[in-house]
This record gives sequence, C-alpha cells and structure tokens, in this order.
Amino acid sequence: MSTYVIFYETPIYGAHHFSLRFWNSSEHGKTSLKKPHWVDELRQKQPLNDLDTVILAINSASAAKKFFERHDGFKGSSANMPIIWMFYTFVWHILAMSMASLSTIFYIVLQFSHSISNFGSHSWVYSASAKAFSNTWINIRIRCCQILYWPIILQDNDLRSQSSVECAEKVALYKHSMWSSLVVDILLGDLIGLELLFHVESICSWVSNFASDFTNELLRSGCVWLMGVPAGFKLNIELAGVLGMISLNTIQIWSTLWIFVGALFIYFIKGLAILAILFGVTIPAALVIDMIAIATLHVSTLHWLISILYSQQLHLLAALWRLFRGRKWNPLRQRLDSFDYTVKQHVVGSLLFSPLLLLLPTTSVFYIFFTIMNTAIGISCLFIEVIISVIHATPYIKLVLRLIKPKRFPLGIWLETIACHSNSNDSPRSACNDKDSLPLEEAPEREDINRTVSSGLILILHSNYLSIGQMIFPHYRKAFSGVSRSHFVASVFGVLSGNKVSSTLGATLPSTMPWLFIPYKEYWCLCRNSILACMVDCNYYKTSRPPSFDLT
Repeated sequence: MSTYVIFYETPIYGAHHFSLRFWNSSEHGKTSLKKPHWVDELRQKQPLNDLDTVILAINSASAAKKFFERHDGFKGSSANMPIIWMFYTFVWHILAMSMASLSTIFYIVLQFSHSISNFGSHSWVYSASAKAFSNTWINIRIRCCQILYWPIILQDNDLRSQSSVECAEKVALYKHSMWSSLVVDILLGDLIGLELLFHVESICSWVSNFASDFTNELLRSGCVWLMGVPAGFKLNIELAGVLGMISLNTIQIWSTLWIFVGALFIYFIKGLAILAILFGVTIPAALVIDMIAIATLHVSTLHWLISILYSQQLHLLAALWRLFRGRKWNPLRQRLDSFDYTVKQHVVGSLLFSPLLLLLPTTSVFYIFFTIMNTAIGISCLFIEVIISVIHATPYIKLVLRLIKPKRFPLGIWLETIACHSNSNDSPRSACNDKDSLPLEEAPEREDINRTVSSGLILILHSNYLSIGQMIFPHYRKAFSGVSRSHFVASVFGVLSGNKVSSTLGATLPSTMPWLFIPYKEYWCLCRNSILACMVDCNYYKTSRPPSFDLT
C-alpha cells in the first residue's frame, strides 16, 4: 500500500492561503517534463475528494481557531505590556475620533448640499447644468457615496467569511478597497491642487496663450485658407465663401464672449485647486472635461452643422444613384428592390445629381477640417477620461499588499518531492532525499517520517503567486469592457459618413449607491467603531505566531 505524506504551511489570515483560481503554469511546472509513476496510478484510481474541496478544507482548518485568537489577543498583550498597550490603544482612539470628526464634517456638508440640490431639482437651471456638467455630476455622486459608505463597508459584521481563510482574504480586500481608493485620490488631489495654487498665474498665462494660438493660428487661419485654393484644389467659391464667413463670424462671437470670462479664469483655477485638495483629483479632472467641452462649443457646433450638410449630400447622391440604376431602398425589409421610375423623375434626378456632386468637394474639405479640430479636442477629453477610469479601477490595497506579502495572492498549487521510498524486491528504488528543500528546524521531523513510512512519497505543498500585471489587468479590463473593436469601427464609419460619433469612451466607473440619511451622531459613532475594529486586526498581526507546517 502506498502512502503519501504532504506537508503544507498552515493557512493564516493575512499571511498565506491556498487557491486554485486562475491556474497558470509556473517555472516549477515547466521544469518537470517527465511525470512520476505515481501520477498515473492516481489517475487510474477513483477520485475520493474533489481538489477544490480539499483546498477549502485546508483553508478552513485553522480559520475558527485564528478567529478566536484574534479577538482574545487583547488579554495577552495588555497583561504583558500594560504601558505600551495603553499608549497603543490611546493612539488608536485618537485616530478614530479624528477621522470620525473629519468624516462627519464632510457628511454635514454633503447633506446640506444634497438638500439644496433637491430643492432646485425641478428648475431648468438644474437640468441645464446637469447636462452641461454631466461628467462632473457623475464623479461627484461617486465621491459622495464613497464618503458616506466607507465606514459601513469597513465594519466587520459578516462572521460567515471567517469560516475560510480565502473568504476572509476576499472580504478584507473588498472592505479596504473603498477607503484606499478614496485616500489615494485625495492624496493625488492634494499634490496637484497645491501645485495649481503655487503656479496659478503661470497656468492662467499658458492657457490664455494656448487659447489665442488655437483660435487665431488654427481656426481663423484654417477657415481663410479653405476660402481660397487649399492645396491647389479648385473649390466652389460661393459655397466656400458662405461656409467660411459663417465659421469666422461664429468664432469671432465666441471669442468676444470669452474675453469677458477670461478675467474670472484665475478664480476658476483656484477653485479647481481647492476642489482637488478637498475631494480628490477625479472631480476636478471631470470638471476640466466639461469646461473643455463648453469652451470649444463653437467648434463642435460648426462641426455638427457641416456634418449635417455633408451627410445629407451623401444620402442624396446615394438616392439619385439608385434612381439611375432603377433601384429603390425598402426600409421595411432592409433591402434594395427594383422600381420603375418615370421620365420626369429621371430628368429631375439628372438636374440635381450634377450640382450636388460638384459641390461635394467643397463641403468635404470644410467637413474634414472641422472633424480634425473636433477629434483633437475629443482625444484630449478621452485622455483625461482614461486617467479618471484608471484612478478608480486601480486596486491600491492589493498592489501594496502584493509588494509586502505576495503569499496573500496565490495562483494555483504545485508539489515538491522531498523523499521517495520503496521496499519492493522486484523493482527496488533508492530513497531520494532533498536535504535543502525543508528548513533546518524541520530536519529531525523529516528523519522520523523517513523511518516510519515504508512505501510512499513525502511532498511539500507550495503555491504560485499572482504577478502585479495579473492582479491589476483584470480590473482595467473590467473598467474598459465597454471599449471594443466594434466601438472603434462604428466611430470610423460615423466619421466617414458624417453621422454622430460618441464623444465619450464608455468606461465603467464605480457604481453609486442610494443616498444615506442617518443622524450626525450616529454617523460619527459608525466611523469611530469602524476604525477601532481595525485595531483588532493590527493587534492580531503583531501577536500572531510564525507560520507552522501541518501534515496530511
């Protein structure tokens, strides 16, 4: 009878556990090309236990014991080091009360702002601002939900998650994901906000010069150039003059309006900096996207008008071409059917086809010019949108824990052979011992096992670990799941045909939750208790024993 002895490190919450998720072959699996004989024997036998069930049993073996040790660890710590423990508890209570007070101040401000917004929610000003500043409203809603709900999510009220170390790890990562994302966002906002406050005048000067160069060197010069003979192309002078004058007048009117607004631009930069310091970098970034859209409204309006003219010309030319071929589009069946047109229809079609075809190059040149301008503006807004999505989607707590404790992110298992024994006279095999595979303190136990086991293998169960890319990329893939090849194909087709193209990337942002209404005192206690609950985990990590090896 063959006996297999497997050593494994005891799964401990916050230190190590086993998992079969996202199995990927590692170097250990690649080096062993020849399979041992006992693998084939195991495959021929009827499996007694599912491997997932075995891993779950290993992860749950000491979960209950560690759970009670974590909550009973205060007694040993307070008895051994009373002064240090009192100081440690005092620091935690000061931190909890400070964070609870700060969060309550934000909570009061948010509740007051929410009541004001509800009071004027039915006015046309509210509806217009919600449409004009749609990106800002979405990110404000996300930030408000994060500020309101972080103490609720941080509290540890689910005892079922303590039944397995793997479940406890998942719940802990979920609990700490919201406040870690909020803290990183606010820290980035503090850095950028202080930089804006210290260089507000130079930033205003640079933005003013860039807007002047964009208006004069690109828009006005481009329209004047298109009214002449652009690149040697002979255009229709009358149509080019009309389109050019409309464009120049629109640009002049919008530039005149922004001269009066430019005096207030320095206050906008200061408000943007203060907003970044208080609420993080994502809300000011979303506000920048909306302000770029408002500041370039004349470009998008001209592009929209010329695209309508361009698309209607294409549709008319396509319809007249079908008329000459004796075909008619059937909208019900979505196909081309034969149709007998009259002589008058052919004559009218011939008279319309020639001028439309000759005027198409002039319309196409203006359409291409404003499409390039509008696309450049859209790409800059999409770049900021990608930054916002990356900030929201990055798992900061996982990244930090992966750098500190990579064992908390297992990626499959593998077995290392320590010793193999056989007492058979027909096919004797010498014992193969790897003295360097186990720690030195485990050598006496290994020698005892070698003397007791007559035929079998001695193995050690190891885990592979997630790399940083394998850990982060799934979050980015989920955030940009709405971006696909069909999205880009539809955008290219819309640009070529003159149809409307989506100006947003369609990235997935964190979901919002219902607005929270609880008394201020209750919210303060909730924040304090949530932070004090983390003191139990920190105390357990400091007093926990080093990992041991179990036998199966």
